[in-house]
Amino acid sequence: MKKLGTYLLYGGALIFSIALVWISVKTDKKTESSSNTEKISQKAEVEESKSTEKVQVYVFHSTNRCYSCVTMGEYVKATVEEFFQPELRDGKIEYREINVDLPANKEAATKFKAVGSSLFLNAIIDGKDNIKEDVQVWRLLGNKPAFQRYLSDQIKQML
Repeated sequence: MKKLGTYLLYGGALIFSIALVWISVKTDKKTESSSNTEKISQKAEVEESKSTEKVQVYVFHSTNRCYSCVTMGEYVKATVEEFFQPELRDGKIEYREINVDLPANKEAATKFKAVGSSLFLNAIIDGKDNIKEDVQVWRLLGNKPAFQRYLSDQIKQML
């Protein structure tokens, strides 16, 4: 009889746990679904009403740079020059490397909140900045073609 009570106790706890998981999954799906629908409609509204005036591609760095920092700067420059010549020529894309250690660059570093080696993309829409730091590029330094595909896709989305 004692064993039967133990089995009933564990069985009830198991059923209760399964019910909780099922309810939370069902609730998450509803929340996720409505959240995704809202995000898609908001994104579509923004895309329809606003166009990007300019995309700034800024590589910030300090005076002393490691191999990875130099490589990231080289890959960004190569990507912009290879895939976006017309946009560079027309002023639709602005590419700059900025040394955060120089007093002359303090204003730009403050605006972008850059303190060391980093890549920032800024889509200027209706005169307003939409600054985004891109940290994914660091993971792609070992594969230049993947780096360039990723970065060019990011810039195209902003254009």
